[in-house]
Amino acid sequence: MTWLKCPTPRPEATHRLICFPHAGGSPSFFHDWARQLPEYEIHAVCYPGRAARLDEPPATDLHRLADDIAQVLRPLQDRPMAFLGHSMGAVVAYETARRLQADGLPVAHLYASGARAPHLAHPSEGPDGTDTADMDDEAIADALVALGGTDAELLSDPDFRELILPYVCGDFRMFDAYEHRPGPLLTCPVTAVAGDADPQVGEVHAASWGAVTQGAFAHHTVPGDHFYLIRRPPLALLARGLPHDVH
Repeated sequence: MTWLKCPTPRPEATHRLICFPHAGGSPSFFHDWARQLPEYEIHAVCYPGRAARLDEPPATDLHRLADDIAQVLRPLQDRPMAFLGHSMGAVVAYETARRLQADGLPVAHLYASGARAPHLAHPSEGPDGTDTADMDDEAIADALVALGGTDAELLSDPDFRELILPYVCGDFRMFDAYEHRPGPLLTCPVTAVAGDADPQVGEVHAASWGAVTQGAFAHHTVPGDHFYLIRRPPLALLARGLPHDVH
């Protein structure tokens, strides 16, 4: 099982940045970030069922997924690790950070992008008002396309659609079934970022991430929709976070 993809190893970097993709996402989403963030050694998480793990069944329990990722990350403690997760990935990153902290291995910083705080209810409707519990695989794929994260042209290809539907829908249903469990607050700084035109994550939803940590909290609203970071990734924000983390 290949859980992490590191396109550009950087043993001289002071920090690692662990990137957690959105529902239906893969490590390739963050491929260009290594070139644009030389301060970090970037590792992107590969969830089961896609990319090099296409033959594996998708994860069905987000808590168990976080258990598995934390196990993989425990040996990588020679340098501080910052986490960035987008949409569903922000909650996976949060749950993974909780597990590492419980082992005495707190992360350096958690960046939650395009996501409601984990203790808030998830959206119960698709873009057309359909209850997600009543949506079949095709409707789920269409809903994700409407959010802008999946290439509509590729999904119009029946062969490609058949290939990706299992993990796209698996992620969607796993996230829909997630329930936040009470526990100790994080101790690391948390930064929430959301697009000002995101139909799923309003300012209050993103600002509520402040409730998950005892550490410093910052909230940024940026131009764009749910997938603002395709065109405007928060690279400057991540680079500015390093001095704060180091000191």
